[in-house]
Amino acid sequence: MKLCRFNIDRLGVVEGAMVIDVTPALELLPNCSYPLPRHDLFIEHLEEVKARARELMATAPRLPIDSVSLGSPVANPGKIMAAPVNYTKHLEEAREHAAIHHNNRIEEIRRVGLFLKANSSLVGAGEGVYIRHPGRRNDHEAELVVVIGKRARDLSREAAMACIAGYCSGLDMTTRGPEERSLRKSIDTYSVLGPWLVTSDELTNPHEIDFSLAVNGEIRQRANTRDLVLGIVDLLVLASSFYTLEPGDVLFTGTPEGVGPVVPGDVIVTDFAGIGRMTVAVHGARTG
Repeated sequence: MKLCRFNIDRLGVVEGAMVIDVTPALELLPNCSYPLPRHDLFIEHLEEVKARARELMATAPRLPIDSVSLGSPVANPGKIMAAPVNYTKHLEEAREHAAIHHNNRIEEIRRVGLFLKANSSLVGAGEGVYIRHPGRRNDHEAELVVVIGKRARDLSREAAMACIAGYCSGLDMTTRGPEERSLRKSIDTYSVLGPWLVTSDELTNPHEIDFSLAVNGEIRQRANTRDLVLGIVDLLVLASSFYTLEPGDVLFTGTPEGVGPVVPGDVIVTDFAGIGRMTVAVHGARTG
């Protein structure tokens, strides 16, 4: 099933070029009071919501997908985890080009591990990216994103895939500079997730996904997830050895070679086999 969050926190099932509005399925979610949970309730109760959504689909309103604004499919991740330089050719280009490494030492992922991005950087495709430091280079990075479906720690390789709720396309934006990676990648709107969540029962082989990224129609990145240095299983085992994984946590798995700058007015399009196409507009700095 492909599930999207659209307009003002409505829930939709994506079928072809249409969105089926199944928002009443969210009534199954428990009401919460302070202190709020540190995980995403929609992902925690995903199976119940899916079952109710199926019941609603026959008579639910249908909208053209081009007529809605897509939000992040996961509204409240407890944490955003990310894998740096997880494709060999991207490691090579990052080390070679000063505009990328900016005199930072670029180490391979097996040495440096994962990093975290601020939850406040998360948006959906409909909001777009707002460039915060236009005088510096701001780069696009297309990545497959894994959404955690249940609580887990110290996962074995055999159990790792069973904790996945689904997958999304991810756009990990970064401002180049000398600061720590997590600071430069945690700017508001610099974590784009979408266009929707494809549940793990529909996308059964995430280990061999062709994907690409284009800017203004020009292909800049093209790769397959089979080329990950640390694959999805290895990443989950690593992450769970440091963090307790919670429903709704998201994991950006890494970007291939071809990262490059964008400026206000550009349009970024990612295309992931089995997931779909995500269109993201690049805007100037916010004024409010």
